[in-house]
Amino acid sequence: MSVFRRVSVVSTVCIAIAAALGGCATNDSASPSVVTKTVTGTPSASTTYGPSPASSAAASQPGLAASFAKVAAGTGLRVGVAVAPVGKGSVATVKLGDAAPGVAWSTIKVPLAVAAQRANGETAAESAAIINSDNASAEALWASLGSNEEASRKVEAVLAEGGNPTVEVPSQQLRAGFTVFGQTQWTLAQAATFTGHLPCMPGTDHVVSLMGQVAGNQQWGVEIMRTPKSTAVKGGWGPGADGSYLVRQIGLVTYRNGQRSAVAMSAVGGSMESGIAALNAVGNWLNKNIAALPRGGC
Repeated sequence: MSVFRRVSVVSTVCIAIAAALGGCATNDSASPSVVTKTVTGTPSASTTYGPSPASSAAASQPGLAASFAKVAAGTGLRVGVAVAPVGKGSVATVKLGDAAPGVAWSTIKVPLAVAAQRANGETAAESAAIINSDNASAEALWASLGSNEEASRKVEAVLAEGGNPTVEVPSQQLRAGFTVFGQTQWTLAQAATFTGHLPCMPGTDHVVSLMGQVAGNQQWGVEIMRTPKSTAVKGGWGPGADGSYLVRQIGLVTYRNGQRSAVAMSAVGGSMESGIAALNAVGNWLNKNIAALPRGGC
């Protein structure tokens, strides 16, 4: 479900799979007070494939970690999720399942779009990069920021403003055939923290609005939640150098009282289709456990 439409679980999966070759596929296959509920999970060693490591939860929320572990195991993939309350001091306080650092892929287009809009105003390239996850448009946004080094610094500045001062955006191509910026290493906790800051940062309303209008190739995960008033997301996906396939998403969940939760989730398996299915399972889990999610406002 987005700001502008509801998407059924069945149609979401079909549309997303049908659109798997679009978006990232070419190069990045490619002021209410904040309420926090801290739940952490520490993953054990795991293989590239197979269920996510079991998570242990804080004593206050043992059931949340246990229920997530059951859902994650059922996917057969390495799955993780992090949730943060929206707010100016947002920090991810729910961290469950796979916590290994991963490539950002097209989720990094959100801070890139913020940086580009601040430099150049709203553009058609910005809309296409977020709504359709179009790589050529994202490359145009990156180029509009100057040299690779200058663009890297400007996107890093946006990330730092969003609570991610240590995230480094590459300034040179790390993998042939893939974008420079898409290979940014971004943990789920960092991504959820940034997304929690995003609506409270100046000049981000348009980007958040675009995230609420994503095309069918990103209508999964948070998008299938039925209970919230609205959702807004950005997906990313691509092959690992080891032959695995990563599918990830950042999203905002808006409740009927105006408060919001920020989510980052990922699945590592053998294909985009299996990753989407796993993140849909996480989306259903979030919907069922929505009362336990940390939330807040700017």
